[in-house]
Amino acid sequence: MAYVISDECISCGTCASQCPAEAIDQGDTHYEINPDKCLSCGSCKEACPIGAIEEK
Repeated sequence: MAYVISDECISCGTCASQCPAEAIDQGDTHYEINPDKCLSCGSCKEACPIGAIEEK
């Protein structure tokens, strides 16, 4: 199951640097996870300093 980043994202980029699948990119308003690339490993969720990432 892929993860999603909520609108609470502060665009710090921590999640993107921790993603082994390189599935996270800067979107228009905040970082976004490409569900087709996401490995559902949870690395991004663990790295997020404000808890803006949840399982979909």
